[in-house]
Amino acid sequence: MSEFSSTELIEMERKCGAHNYHPLEVVISKAEGIWVEDPEGKRYIDMLSAYSAVNQGHRHPAIVKALKDQADMLTLTSRAFFNDQWPVFARKLADFTGKEMVLPMNTGAEAVETAIKAMRKWGYSVEGVARDKAEIIVFEENFHGRTTTIVSFSTDPLASEGYGPFTPGFKVVPFNDLEAVKAAINENTVGILVEPIQGEAGVNIPDDGYVKGLFEIARANNILLAVDEIQTGFGRTGKMFCYQYDQIEPDIIIMGKALGGGIFPVSAIAAHHDIMQVFTPGTHGSTFGGNPLACAVASASLDVLVDEKLAEKSFELGQYFIAELKSIESEKIKLVRGKGLLIGLVLEETAGKARKYTTALKDNGILCKETHDWIIRFAPPLVITKKEIDSALEVIRIVLD
Repeated sequence: MSEFSSTELIEMERKCGAHNYHPLEVVISKAEGIWVEDPEGKRYIDMLSAYSAVNQGHRHPAIVKALKDQADMLTLTSRAFFNDQWPVFARKLADFTGKEMVLPMNTGAEAVETAIKAMRKWGYSVEGVARDKAEIIVFEENFHGRTTTIVSFSTDPLASEGYGPFTPGFKVVPFNDLEAVKAAINENTVGILVEPIQGEAGVNIPDDGYVKGLFEIARANNILLAVDEIQTGFGRTGKMFCYQYDQIEPDIIIMGKALGGGIFPVSAIAAHHDIMQVFTPGTHGSTFGGNPLACAVASASLDVLVDEKLAEKSFELGQYFIAELKSIESEKIKLVRGKGLLIGLVLEETAGKARKYTTALKDNGILCKETHDWIIRFAPPLVITKKEIDSALEVIRIVLD
């Protein structure tokens, strides 16, 4: 247990930490599976999963064991030398994604930056786009990370205001509008970067076939399709990757969050050799990317997803959870949308902002988070049971009524 109380810890953070987050007033000091606990011993059901980084549940024993075993052997070499974990994990992740090659990084934003660099360099070296003229099509309400380049094409003023001048080379079009994508393509277009579901925008789900339409547009124009599966991947939406609903093979798969099993930051992109060959020694890298500790953890994280059939479980329980939320008769609810266990409950504006409901849920033992003022996002660890969902639904019904 912590030597400090929840109140003391919250005040300590407010005094000593930058205020770039607005967390709910709960301190988590212990966790296991879907359950977290504060310093006073109160337990909560985690319905956020660290923004889908804890799909396998908190402190999954197999992943913790992989971490401990590897920490006793080797943690970091940098890529100045070979190590015995990265090659094995590289082959495993390549097979897992159906791609020939992978490139490891640490955070989701780094993986997105890597995909951007890959698309640009491919455009110049393979497609012959004029130097420094490459354009990538992105979408309104996107969220791909917080780096200077990424916020340059954000349409959220909170993410971008005060951080200019911005990086050029991005064309922003409306989400879920294939005609807008077609109209945006020109001789400098090298790729399309998309989230198959916009998580931070409030679980914004496009029409059926939209991602397939993007794939067909990319093929017709000989440009690349990069799918950001950082939040939607690894079983979260009821498939191992959300793009699989459209039965396509994107050129670049961007991964992060649950790749590290909620234990360690691990990210990567996967693509075939014709794209990855644009990277040569010295052109891109990371001191910690592909470190042995991360590789051991990520390898175990993939095994848990497969062995415990968490994507299939997410599909089944997600259908149940969504149906039960839709059955709640409340004038406060505008609509419920989701795939698998990535669910957004949109409130009527007359209900007031979502923050008061997430606070009330917290007070009653359910941890989730509001997004865009009017939306409550539910995304529990995929190891949750139907009985535990029913317990959460009881609390949700009471709070909304």
